[in-house]
Amino acid sequence: MAILSGTAVERQARLERKTSAAAERKPLSALSVKIYADGADKSVMLEMYANPHIAGFTTNPTLMRKSGVNDYRAFAQDILEHIPDRPISFEVFADDFAGMERQAAEIASWGNNVLVKIPITNTHGESSARLLRRLARSGIRVNVTALLTLEQVRKAKECLADGPPAKISVFAGRIADTGRDPVPVMAAAVELLRPYPNLELIWASPRELLNIFQADAIGCHIITATPDILRKLELVGKDLREYSLETVRMFYEDARKAEYRL
Repeated sequence: MAILSGTAVERQARLERKTSAAAERKPLSALSVKIYADGADKSVMLEMYANPHIAGFTTNPTLMRKSGVNDYRAFAQDILEHIPDRPISFEVFADDFAGMERQAAEIASWGNNVLVKIPITNTHGESSARLLRRLARSGIRVNVTALLTLEQVRKAKECLADGPPAKISVFAGRIADTGRDPVPVMAAAVELLRPYPNLELIWASPRELLNIFQADAIGCHIITATPDILRKLELVGKDLREYSLETVRMFYEDARKAEYRL
């Protein structure tokens, strides 16, 4: 494990204090970060569409498969009839770049609120940089997905800097899954994209509600979240003593219903 310098430790401590204070003080209405719902269950997406805090939506083939989607095109077009006025990202699923380009052109034609998700590489680890440049030149709005390193962020922004509005999704939750703190990485990514007003950073795959406040504190533009996390929004600002008592009561009631005996 790398040892942080004194300056790095101080910077990390400032970030932690800043994000902790933001979670304590800020109501959702005061957040600058935009919240996107991540999923592919139609009923849940429409539930989230009714929530004024949800500014957009993201999907991917894995979420679609888990939700039982069989017809990709039909599902997407049905969703777009119900959600015509907030950004929605649909992902290509070809593995060759010619196939990705063809699918991107079709997906982009489905609506003005559609972004096309393009993975940063294919399954062979080959960079999608040239494809990203071609799509940007053709005016297709993309959401580059599955990034985990700052070098990937640099490559993506180079490809998209002169194009239409685009988004870059860094999977902060997956960074955290490896035992690394994603906050410094995401803060550095914010700075990399700062000179490019057409590019927005997405904090993707968050693991807890706190990540929304962390994303806001570092100036991240967007955070995606699954319905399980988004339903916890009602807990924001909740009195912790009251929450403690509710937890004790839950344990007691579950033990009683199970009829445990000692």
